[in-house]
Amino acid sequence: MRAAKTIGAATVLAFTAVTGCSDGGGDNTAESSVPAGLDSFYAQQPAWKDCEDDFECATVEVPLDYAEPAGEKIGISVIRLPAADNSNRIGSLLTNPGGPGGSGVDFVRQAARAFGADLRRRFDIVGFDPRGVADSAAVRCNTGAQLDAFFATDASPDDKRETQQLGAQGKKFAENCESKADDKLPYVGTVNAARDMDVLRAALGDDKLTYYGASYGTYLGAFYAEQFPKNFRALALDGAVDPNLSSTDLLIEQAKGFETALRAFAEDCVANNCPFGTSADAVINRISAFLAETDKQPLTNSRDSREVTESLAVMGIARSLYVKEYWPLLRQALLQAMEGKDGATLLRLADEMVEREPDGTYSNQTDANMAVNCVDKPNPPDLATYGQAAAEAEKVAPRFGPFVVWGGIPCVYWPTQTDQEPKPLTANGAAPILVIGTTRDPATPYKWSENLADQLSSGVLLTYEGDGHTAYLQGNPCITKAIGDYLITGDPPDDGTRCS
Repeated sequence: MRAAKTIGAATVLAFTAVTGCSDGGGDNTAESSVPAGLDSFYAQQPAWKDCEDDFECATVEVPLDYAEPAGEKIGISVIRLPAADNSNRIGSLLTNPGGPGGSGVDFVRQAARAFGADLRRRFDIVGFDPRGVADSAAVRCNTGAQLDAFFATDASPDDKRETQQLGAQGKKFAENCESKADDKLPYVGTVNAARDMDVLRAALGDDKLTYYGASYGTYLGAFYAEQFPKNFRALALDGAVDPNLSSTDLLIEQAKGFETALRAFAEDCVANNCPFGTSADAVINRISAFLAETDKQPLTNSRDSREVTESLAVMGIARSLYVKEYWPLLRQALLQAMEGKDGATLLRLADEMVEREPDGTYSNQTDANMAVNCVDKPNPPDLATYGQAAAEAEKVAPRFGPFVVWGGIPCVYWPTQTDQEPKPLTANGAAPILVIGTTRDPATPYKWSENLADQLSSGVLLTYEGDGHTAYLQGNPCITKAIGDYLITGDPPDDGTRCS
């Protein structure tokens, strides 16, 4: 998956301990013992310190390699906003905002107070930076200039030369990571991050985990449930990823999701005096023509000296589709680009997508995103095979297919590969798991939520009839109540419940 931005505010997680709570969703005693050799990690008590505006921060140690727990250790950065009603506190609500590569610490700083009032009273809202991300043994490979070149490269190649340029950029990305972070790359995958979550559960003092994960956070949560089916009381997985898809099939389906969201934007534009056409088809055709023009002649921008290539323009459009509230800004950005030949607003949106600062520096989101994705699933063996997947994507998602699929090209050259094929995750014997899907989600298509709910032995599907990426923190009262009630009681809504 390409880096997936969270909506609403940021990303969340939670802390503290109470056992045997009367309305905590049933038996609150973990049934599995501490894994062999990990006693000291599970027994640790974080040294919490005030870290601004009622938040508390700490670091939790985990082994770099779980097969060698006595070897190198890394620190997982954690933040919490304590429960508002400590006398009725249930425990911690651990959260993950997505990515992979999204900082859960930043998410909680921004979004903790946007969680439902009942959740805020009953839980510490906890966030963490997964291994390889931000302040948790970050994978850092590329300079700002190198990432600028990577993102500006034409991701819809028209000939062999442009394809080879893309391959060269992907190879350089992988080589940079091998030279600067090779010692971490084998260990940053989702399976290890899920094991870290169980250490966090114990360190936070919770006998059983309560968790909210968005986007990639659903994939991480599902892996947790698969490995520790008896160690959680409630998992809410919002904007699900289908674990059964191959790396390239995942990207192709994601590109189709962006096409669905673009049509929703076009229909909304037509209903509101659209400057690009009088029908959704006309609007989409105008955007397609604009992108083709930009492919031939990149836009200038009034912000700095960078050209706005077709790839950067597509990235700016994609960023706007994550959040419906961005659609008016997208109209403005497209008008500025089409009529004024100024790509400044599209570029600002693209920079936001990949966490590029005005000074040209980046967070490590992109490096971490690639590092996790490239080791989680097998990748095509060469540039030609990867090109076939991109061509298939273009047929079903003309605007976004090549952009999304070619974005993962470094994985072809990645120094650490896995032979573990994707498979359904069932979490047999687990408590009910709530899977939430948004019908016109651009980044995690709705059918992924349907698929994950079907795969999980205790999966329950909640549907949000709407737009944007993920459903919670969007202000919909039905979704807010359904998820809040489930996380507090452990009792999910009826399977198939729909909110609009």
